[in-house]
Amino acid sequence: MTLRVAVVGGSLGGLTAALLLRDLGCEVDVYERSAVELSGFGAGIVVHPETVRYLVGHGVALEDISAAAPVVRWLGADGGVVHEEPRGHRFTAWSTLYRGLLDLFGRERYHQGAPFVGLATGGTDVTLRFATGARVRADLAVLADGVLSTARRRLEPAAAPRYAGYVGWRGTVEEGALSAGTFGALYGALTYARHEGGHIVAYPIPNLDGSVDVGRRLMNYVWYRNVAEGPGLDELMTDRTGLHRPISLHPGAVQEAFVDELRRAAERDLPPPLAEMVVRTPEPFVQAIVDVETPRLVHGRACLIGDAAFAARPHAAAGTAKAAHNARTLAEALDAEDMDVPRALARWEPGALALGRALVARTREIGDRSQSGPGWTPGDPAIRFGLHRPGDHDPDA
Repeated sequence: MTLRVAVVGGSLGGLTAALLLRDLGCEVDVYERSAVELSGFGAGIVVHPETVRYLVGHGVALEDISAAAPVVRWLGADGGVVHEEPRGHRFTAWSTLYRGLLDLFGRERYHQGAPFVGLATGGTDVTLRFATGARVRADLAVLADGVLSTARRRLEPAAAPRYAGYVGWRGTVEEGALSAGTFGALYGALTYARHEGGHIVAYPIPNLDGSVDVGRRLMNYVWYRNVAEGPGLDELMTDRTGLHRPISLHPGAVQEAFVDELRRAAERDLPPPLAEMVVRTPEPFVQAIVDVETPRLVHGRACLIGDAAFAARPHAAAGTAKAAHNARTLAEALDAEDMDVPRALARWEPGALALGRALVARTREIGDRSQSGPGWTPGDPAIRFGLHRPGDHDPDA
């Protein structure tokens, strides 16, 4: 019998799961709440082997979808280099990965405009309900609907996002829009700088059109800034229409007063090259940094994966890799258990729980020490990117 699989959430984790399960012979449909094309707004992603495993395994050249940064560089307040070491990083963009995965999956069974609202699990199947009124029965439901997961709220309502005490300002600017001095200071590097109450990391990624040509690439950054929970945070996370967004505001949605304040703060707090990068960003956007830990991932024939299961702070740069790992190990468990869904889910869940808990704990330590503790010594191996351990994505790990 061919297994019917319903994947809730059409982003990177959901698409990866859909592709891997379809490769096993399952009949897979993906249900995405957005009625329009998803966009990562140019946001950068660190290339872990797990992140790009499916694309590379299907003929996509890593050099065509990522930008190389062979060194890690720390800048001092005056813009001078205080530490530099060789590390073989590559970076890509959310939109680049999304287009690649969606092209491989196709659009025939990728259903947009399908907001998930609830489910009922039984002994032999699971029924999903959508705001359109549609009901879908499946042998397995893979719930990959992100950090604000409706599925998690239905199944594990106590596992709510917990605010970390700081936000991440994000933005991109074309390398060609930077001055020669700034381009030279940031070129070919993963660049860090720290100041009182915050730190910033910057690196190159493909442009929105996928270009990886030097000068056409985007310089992408995340600037972590402390914002106390309360009215100030609530106002920051209220968009230009007056609607409160608890997790993130997209480019163009941040109130102009906060954008102006960000640019003034950049000139005050950041080394000159990084300050210029922030000031020249046309439309910076912001996300509240949160932790999510879920005690159970399996409910009958439904399972939570990716950020719907565990949302770790971005400091290990492993959220996308974790979602892909969840998807791959789920497919491997189904294959090992001869497509017996209950046995496969029982086999899969302990490893996924252990990975999620460890990653959340590690990124919480990095973030708390960076934002409110003594900070980190430049070059400390504990802050290297990694899914299972610091630095495990490096070519020489």
